[in-house]
Amino acid sequence: MRIKILLFLMLSMPFVAFAKDTPNARQARQMFDRTFNIVFGEQGSTLRYDINLIGIYKTNGKIWYKGKKSKFIEPRYLGWNDGTTYTVVDKKKKTVEIHRADSEQKDKYASKFKFNPENYTYNVKEETNGYMLIIKAKRGVKGIKEVKALIDKKTRYPISLHIKLAFFWTTVKISEFQSGGINEAIFKFPAASYKSYKTIDKR
Repeated sequence: MRIKILLFLMLSMPFVAFAKDTPNARQARQMFDRTFNIVFGEQGSTLRYDINLIGIYKTNGKIWYKGKKSKFIEPRYLGWNDGTTYTVVDKKKKTVEIHRADSEQKDKYASKFKFNPENYTYNVKEETNGYMLIIKAKRGVKGIKEVKALIDKKTRYPISLHIKLAFFWTTVKISEFQSGGINEAIFKFPAASYKSYKTIDKR
Protein backbone atom coordinates (compact mmCIF):
# COMPACT_ATOMS: atom_id res chain seq x y z
CA MET A 1 0.00 0.00 0.00
CA ARG A 2 1.48 3.29 -1.08
CA ILE A 3 -0.44 6.04 0.70
CA LYS A 4 2.39 8.50 1.10
CA ILE A 5 0.28 10.52 -1.38
CA LEU A 6 -1.64 11.66 1.70
CA LEU A 7 1.24 13.83 2.76
CA PHE A 8 0.72 16.65 0.30
CA LEU A 9 -2.27 15.86 -1.84
CA MET A 10 -4.29 18.41 0.06
CA LEU A 11 -1.59 20.99 -0.69
CA SER A 12 -0.80 20.16 -4.30
CA MET A 13 -3.87 21.45 -6.15
CA PRO A 14 -4.26 24.87 -7.80
CA PHE A 15 -5.46 27.66 -5.57
CA VAL A 16 -8.77 29.41 -6.20
CA ALA A 17 -10.45 32.51 -4.84
CA PHE A 18 -13.64 32.34 -2.78
CA ALA A 19 -16.56 34.69 -3.23
CA LYS A 20 -17.60 34.39 0.41
CA ASP A 21 -15.05 34.40 3.20
CA THR A 22 -14.22 35.82 6.61
CA PRO A 23 -11.06 37.38 8.08
CA ASN A 24 -10.26 34.01 9.68
CA ALA A 25 -10.81 32.17 6.39
CA ARG A 26 -8.58 34.63 4.52
CA GLN A 27 -5.86 34.23 7.14
CA ALA A 28 -6.13 30.44 6.91
CA ARG A 29 -5.77 30.58 3.12
CA GLN A 30 -2.75 32.88 3.35
CA MET A 31 -1.06 30.40 5.69
CA PHE A 32 -2.05 27.56 3.38
CA ASP A 33 -0.52 29.38 0.40
CA ARG A 34 2.72 30.14 2.22
CA THR A 35 3.19 26.52 3.31
CA PHE A 36 2.47 25.38 -0.24
CA ASN A 37 5.21 27.63 -1.60
CA ILE A 38 7.67 26.42 1.03
CA VAL A 39 6.99 22.79 0.12
CA PHE A 40 6.42 23.01 -3.63
CA GLY A 41 8.35 26.11 -4.66
CA GLU A 42 11.16 26.04 -7.19
CA GLN A 43 13.68 25.51 -4.40
CA GLY A 44 12.23 22.05 -3.64
CA SER A 45 11.90 20.34 -0.26
CA THR A 46 12.38 17.10 1.63
CA LEU A 47 10.95 15.56 4.80
CA ARG A 48 10.43 12.38 6.77
CA TYR A 49 6.94 11.05 7.45
CA ASP A 50 5.17 8.53 9.66
CA ILE A 51 1.69 7.43 8.55
CA ASN A 52 -0.84 5.74 10.83
CA LEU A 53 -4.14 4.65 9.30
CA ILE A 54 -6.26 4.22 12.49
CA GLY A 55 -3.87 1.55 13.74
CA ILE A 56 -4.57 -0.73 10.75
CA TYR A 57 -1.68 0.28 8.55
CA LYS A 58 1.54 2.06 9.38
CA THR A 59 4.52 3.09 7.32
CA ASN A 60 7.30 5.63 7.31
CA GLY A 61 9.72 7.06 4.85
CA LYS A 62 11.35 10.07 3.28
CA ILE A 63 10.23 12.11 0.29
CA TRP A 64 11.80 14.77 -1.93
CA TYR A 65 9.94 17.28 -4.13
CA LYS A 66 11.08 19.76 -6.75
CA GLY A 67 8.63 21.05 -9.32
CA LYS A 68 6.92 18.08 -10.96
CA LYS A 69 9.67 15.73 -9.83
CA SER A 70 9.71 13.58 -6.70
CA LYS A 71 11.31 10.63 -4.99
CA PHE A 72 10.32 8.59 -1.95
CA ILE A 73 11.76 5.71 0.04
CA GLU A 74 9.92 3.39 2.43
CA PRO A 75 10.85 0.04 4.01
CA ARG A 76 9.19 -1.87 1.14
CA TYR A 77 8.65 0.65 -1.67
CA LEU A 78 10.87 3.16 -3.46
CA GLY A 79 9.69 5.59 -6.11
CA TRP A 80 11.16 8.02 -8.63
CA ASN A 81 9.30 10.60 -10.72
CA ASP A 82 11.53 12.49 -13.14
CA GLY A 83 8.64 14.54 -14.51
CA THR A 84 8.10 12.17 -17.44
CA THR A 85 8.24 8.67 -15.97
CA TYR A 86 7.07 7.39 -12.59
CA THR A 87 8.91 4.25 -11.44
CA VAL A 88 8.11 2.24 -8.31
CA VAL A 89 10.21 -0.57 -6.87
CA ASP A 90 8.61 -3.25 -4.68
CA LYS A 91 11.48 -4.84 -2.75
CA LYS A 92 9.32 -7.68 -1.43
CA LYS A 93 7.99 -8.76 -4.83
CA LYS A 94 11.21 -7.71 -6.58
CA THR A 95 9.37 -5.77 -9.26
CA VAL A 96 9.87 -2.47 -11.06
CA GLU A 97 6.60 -0.87 -12.18
CA ILE A 98 6.74 1.94 -14.75
CA HIS A 99 4.01 4.52 -15.45
CA ARG A 100 3.72 7.84 -17.23
CA ALA A 101 4.21 10.59 -14.70
CA ASP A 102 0.82 12.10 -15.56
CA SER A 103 -1.10 8.81 -15.32
CA GLU A 104 -3.85 8.62 -12.69
CA GLN A 105 -3.25 4.87 -12.57
CA LYS A 106 0.22 5.19 -11.11
CA ASP A 107 -1.17 5.00 -7.58
CA LYS A 108 -4.49 3.21 -7.12
CA TYR A 109 -5.14 5.05 -3.85
CA ALA A 110 -4.74 8.53 -5.28
CA SER A 111 -8.31 8.80 -6.59
CA LYS A 112 -9.65 8.33 -3.08
CA PHE A 113 -7.73 11.33 -1.83
CA LYS A 114 -8.44 13.88 -4.54
CA PHE A 115 -8.75 17.39 -3.21
CA ASN A 116 -10.43 20.34 -4.94
CA PRO A 117 -10.04 23.57 -2.90
CA GLU A 118 -13.38 24.90 -4.18
CA ASN A 119 -15.18 22.17 -2.27
CA TYR A 120 -13.81 23.08 1.17
CA THR A 121 -14.00 25.75 3.84
CA TYR A 122 -10.93 27.05 5.67
CA ASN A 123 -10.32 28.20 9.23
CA VAL A 124 -7.34 28.55 11.53
CA LYS A 125 -6.84 28.49 15.27
CA GLU A 126 -3.75 29.00 17.38
CA GLU A 127 -2.44 26.13 19.47
CA THR A 128 0.51 25.81 21.82
CA ASN A 129 2.73 24.07 19.27
CA GLY A 130 1.60 25.82 16.10
CA TYR A 131 -1.30 26.98 13.96
CA MET A 132 -4.01 24.45 13.14
CA LEU A 133 -5.55 24.84 9.68
CA ILE A 134 -9.00 23.26 9.70
CA ILE A 135 -10.24 22.36 6.22
CA LYS A 136 -13.75 20.88 5.93
CA ALA A 137 -15.63 19.50 2.96
CA LYS A 138 -18.86 21.13 1.90
CA ARG A 139 -22.06 19.08 1.79
CA GLY A 140 -22.03 16.31 -0.80
CA VAL A 141 -18.28 16.28 -1.40
CA LYS A 142 -16.78 12.81 -1.83
CA GLY A 143 -13.29 11.72 -0.82
CA ILE A 144 -11.52 13.73 1.85
CA LYS A 145 -14.01 15.02 4.43
CA GLU A 146 -11.70 17.03 6.66
CA VAL A 147 -8.04 17.93 7.09
CA LYS A 148 -6.38 19.29 10.22
CA ALA A 149 -2.96 20.59 9.23
CA LEU A 150 -0.60 21.74 11.97
CA ILE A 151 2.09 24.20 10.84
CA ASP A 152 4.94 25.90 12.71
CA LYS A 153 4.16 29.40 13.96
CA LYS A 154 7.42 30.96 12.78
CA THR A 155 8.56 28.98 9.74
CA ARG A 156 5.13 27.78 8.54
CA TYR A 157 6.72 24.36 7.99
CA PRO A 158 4.24 21.44 8.12
CA ILE A 159 4.26 19.46 11.39
CA SER A 160 1.41 16.98 11.02
CA LEU A 161 -1.76 16.16 9.09
CA HIS A 162 -4.95 14.49 10.29
CA ILE A 163 -7.05 13.46 7.29
CA LYS A 164 -10.61 12.14 7.48
CA LEU A 165 -11.81 9.93 4.65
CA ALA A 166 -15.37 8.62 5.08
CA PHE A 167 -15.47 7.47 8.71
CA PHE A 168 -11.80 6.97 9.52
CA TRP A 169 -8.80 9.19 10.20
CA THR A 170 -5.24 8.96 8.96
CA THR A 171 -2.43 10.65 10.90
CA VAL A 172 0.75 11.84 9.22
CA LYS A 173 3.61 13.09 11.39
CA ILE A 174 6.25 15.14 9.61
CA SER A 175 9.85 15.63 10.72
CA GLU A 176 13.26 16.74 9.41
CA PHE A 177 11.63 19.17 6.99
CA GLN A 178 14.06 21.05 4.75
CA SER A 179 13.29 23.62 2.08
CA GLY A 180 15.83 23.98 -0.73
CA GLY A 181 19.14 22.29 -1.43
CA ILE A 182 17.64 19.54 -3.60
CA ASN A 183 19.93 17.96 -6.21
CA GLU A 184 17.85 16.95 -9.23
CA ALA A 185 20.06 13.92 -9.83
CA ILE A 186 18.18 12.06 -7.09
CA PHE A 187 15.04 11.96 -9.26
CA LYS A 188 16.68 9.69 -11.85
CA PHE A 189 15.79 6.01 -11.45
CA PRO A 190 18.98 3.93 -10.90
CA ALA A 191 18.01 1.12 -13.27
CA ALA A 192 21.34 -0.70 -12.91
CA SER A 193 20.60 -1.35 -9.23
CA TYR A 194 17.47 -3.35 -10.09
CA LYS A 195 18.51 -5.35 -13.16
CA SER A 196 17.43 -8.60 -11.51
CA TYR A 197 13.90 -7.33 -10.76
CA LYS A 198 10.90 -8.07 -12.99
CA THR A 199 9.88 -4.99 -15.02
CA ILE A 200 6.19 -4.20 -15.47
CA ASP A 201 5.69 -1.42 -18.01
CA LYS A 202 2.24 0.22 -17.73
CA ARG A 203 2.89 3.27 -19.88
